[in-house]
Amino acid sequence: MARTDAINSLQTDRTTPSDSAGATGSGPPGAAAESGAGLRSASKPLSWWGRARRDKVLLLMALPGLVLLLVFHYLPLLGNLIAFQEYLPFVPFGRSAWVGLDNFAVIFNGDPEFLNALKNTLLITLVQVIFVFPAPIALALLLNSLLSERIKRVVQSVLYLPHFLSWVIVIAIFQQLLGGSGLINNFLRSHGMGTIDFLGNPDGFIALLTSQVIWKDTGWGTILFLAALTQIDPGLYEAARVDGASRWRQLWHVTVPGIRGLIILLLILRLGDSLTVGFEQIILQQNLVGRPASEVLDTYVYNNGVLAGQWGVSAAVGLVKGLVAVVLVLGANKIAHIFGEAGVYQK
Repeated sequence: MARTDAINSLQTDRTTPSDSAGATGSGPPGAAAESGAGLRSASKPLSWWGRARRDKVLLLMALPGLVLLLVFHYLPLLGNLIAFQEYLPFVPFGRSAWVGLDNFAVIFNGDPEFLNALKNTLLITLVQVIFVFPAPIALALLLNSLLSERIKRVVQSVLYLPHFLSWVIVIAIFQQLLGGSGLINNFLRSHGMGTIDFLGNPDGFIALLTSQVIWKDTGWGTILFLAALTQIDPGLYEAARVDGASRWRQLWHVTVPGIRGLIILLLILRLGDSLTVGFEQIILQQNLVGRPASEVLDTYVYNNGVLAGQWGVSAAVGLVKGLVAVVLVLGANKIAHIFGEAGVYQK
C-alpha cells in the first residue's frame, strides 16, 4: 500500500502546468492562448456597422425623434431659397423668378422699419440677459438653502406651474391685474385716485415683457441649476466651514464654481437665441402699444411676410437672423474654450 502511494505521488509531481490547468477545470491545454487572442480581438475598435448592431435597440428608440427633427426642422431649411426669389405662393416651389440679393436691400440699405425692429430686439435681449437669465440661478440658490425638503418640494411645485400656462393665458392674467378695468386700476379708481396705463404704455413695454417672462419661466429654469447643485461634493462645504468661511464665502467659492460650467453653457445657448425674443408674447400685445414700440425681428417677418405678402424680404431677414445666431454661438463657444470651459461642444 505504501509503495502504491509513493508511485501516485511521483506521477502527481511530474504533471505539467498545462495539464494541471486542464485538470482543475480552468480549460483544456491551450485555453490560455485562446483567451489571450480573444482579449486582443476585443481590444480592437468596432467598425461603424459593429457599433450600430451593438446599439440597435437605442437607435430604434431614437428613430422617431430623428424623423421628426428631419421633417420639421431640417427639411424646412430648403424654404430659405425664397430669400433669393420673388416668391409667389401659387407658383410651384423653386419656379419663382430669381432676384439675387434684392430681398436683402432692407438690411443693407437700412430700411427704417427694419432698423426699428432690430433696435427693439437688441434692447429687449440686453434687458432680458441682465434680469431674466440670472433669475433662475438666484432662485435655485435660495431653494437650495432651504433645510426642509418638504417645504422645498412645495415651493418648487408652485413655482413650476406658470411654465405650463400658454402665453394667451398669461397675457389674460396680466390684463385682469394691470388692464384698464383690472384689479389694480379698479382699486385705484375706487379710492379716488387716477388709473395707470400699464399695458398700453410704450415706455414701459420692455419692463412689462421682462416681468412676464420672469413670472412664467423662472421656476422652470431652476431645474437644471438645482440638479447641478446636488452634484457638488458636500465635503467641500465642510472643509470651507472648518476654514471659517461664512455662508457668503461658501456660496462664492464653492457653490458658484460648482455650477459655473452650466451657467456658461446656458449663456452660450441664450446668445444663439438672442434675436428671438418671444413672438407669441409680443404679437398678443402689439395692438395695445403699437408697432413702433413693440416691433421685433420675428413680428417684422410675420407682418411683412404673412400679412403684407413680402415673402422674399421676410425670408431674407429670417435667414440673416439665423446666420447671426450661428456666429454668436460659435464665437461664444470659442471664448469659453479659451477660458478653459467645455462650452456647447469640444474639439
